[in-house]
Amino acid sequence: MTQHPKKNNMLKMPAYPGGKKAFQEFIAKNFRYPKEAEDANIEGSVIVGYEITDNGMVQNPHIIKGLGYGCDEEAIRLIRLLRYEKVRNKRVRLKLTTRITIHFNLQKLSISYSVTETGKQEKPEAGSEPKNSSTSYSYTIDLSS
Repeated sequence: MTQHPKKNNMLKMPAYPGGKKAFQEFIAKNFRYPKEAEDANIEGSVIVGYEITDNGMVQNPHIIKGLGYGCDEEAIRLIRLLRYEKVRNKRVRLKLTTRITIHFNLQKLSISYSVTETGKQEKPEAGSEPKNSSTSYSYTIDLSS
């Protein structure tokens, strides 16, 4: 009995060139936090649904879960910039429907510092108690713009 290779009847789906990592880099590179959302300290996620044609073009982006304050518009703008790889399926035109979550997080400010004391310690004289010295530091950091 001879075995025939099984035909691959699966359709090829459009994929982002470079894979998931390249997709995330593209989003991070082109992302702009909306001024209105930044001024109002708005954070959250926007879910965008869209279609990808067999030519790799994005069509019909729409908001599934919005955030407002310009975040929805920014998410749609990002999705419209995407271009996927073209796929060739024998005599079959393909349109893939998908969705993505875009996170809007304000940059957190962190401040780190270190204090180093330098100096000589004096040895207490015979018969006397050692001197207790304490040093306190106070910092005021103004982060207003």
